Amino acid sequence: MTRAAFFDVDHTLTTSAGLFRFLSYWYAATGRPPHHSARERQRLKAMTAAGVSREETNRSYVGLYAGADRGLITRLARDWFRAELSAGGHFNEPVLSALHRHRAAGDLVVLVSGSLPALLEPLADQVGAHHILCTEPETDPATDTYTGRLVRRPHQPMIGRAKADAVRLFAAAHRIDLAASTAYGDHVSDAPLLETTGRGVRVGCDPVLRQLGARAGWGYLPGAPDPRPLPLPQPVAAAAARTPERLVP
Repeated sequence: MTRAAFFDVDHTLTTSAGLFRFLSYWYAATGRPPHHSARERQRLKAMTAAGVSREETNRSYVGLYAGADRGLITRLARDWFRAELSAGGHFNEPVLSALHRHRAAGDLVVLVSGSLPALLEPLADQVGAHHILCTEPETDPATDTYTGRLVRRPHQPMIGRAKADAVRLFAAAHRIDLAASTAYGDHVSDAPLLETTGRGVRVGCDPVLRQLGARAGWGYLPGAPDPRPLPLPQPVAAAAARTPERLVP
């Protein structure tokens, strides 16, 4: 059987919340003023503060993509990721180093995230991840646009216990020895993920995760530093991205 290393992404492998960073980039690229993305971010944060589950806030975020062209989002996501790399400080270096060690040891590297495929694929290519388990937005095949809903399959959105369930299913399909594998996460919602493997590694200082880790004997890596400011694109980038020949992967 094979070993694997399962990595949460936002604030674990990377220093920022990619969903929100990309939202700002996408809105700027399509000519919407900065307060529009700030308003949506505050709305989602207010939902969380009011006790709405992370699963429901994730669904609400996906709803922002209703009617968006999939090719355009894919293009802008690649541009956004290049902008993050150019700005520097995108990775939590201790966790990135751990990922490289797992790859060198022959472990499968799997990203497990509530983020979206378009946002995660450039990251996976950059770090050499083998698989992505994530939240999957539904698309309308007739128009190749997002519907604002999630695909109708189990483990959606990829938050909390859905991560653990998806990892178990993935392990069964790929003959992964979970007892010999490792999982990394930064938030208490990642606890089910960390509990699925023989070795869990908590990242950062989430107080509940720290307590759980002390009882379970999990490892520890430092939390991600604050991300650097992200340069936003000019709206003309959106027009260029709509050019058909530039939408070819």
